[in-house]
Amino acid sequence: MTYAKTSAFTAEQQYLARVAKALAHPARVAIIQFLASKQTCISGDIAAELPLSRTTVFQHLQELKALDLIRGEIDGLTVCYCLNTELLHQVHQQFTAFFIEATSGAACGPNDACAC
Repeated sequence: MTYAKTSAFTAEQQYLARVAKALAHPARVAIIQFLASKQTCISGDIAAELPLSRTTVFQHLQELKALDLIRGEIDGLTVCYCLNTELLHQVHQQFTAFFIEATSGAACGPNDACAC
């Protein structure tokens, strides 16, 4: 049996991996884009905006909510969903720093010979 050695990685590396995994599904990207386009909390049927069943949309909402990328407040019989923009700004900064670091050194380009 194989065990993940997450303790060998920093907390930031583990967090970025969890966020990347959450955003790795196009339905979750679409949900975030939909909520961002409305620029307000949505108290309604997000499933009506996506080509997915309500159950599937709910599962994707739960994944995003588990990481606190979106928030859902119960208001009577409906749930009002909105983006956690503060956290999304932090994630943006972390991914920007990651990509800057990853692309700042010498690397092989598509037409370069690798110096391995």
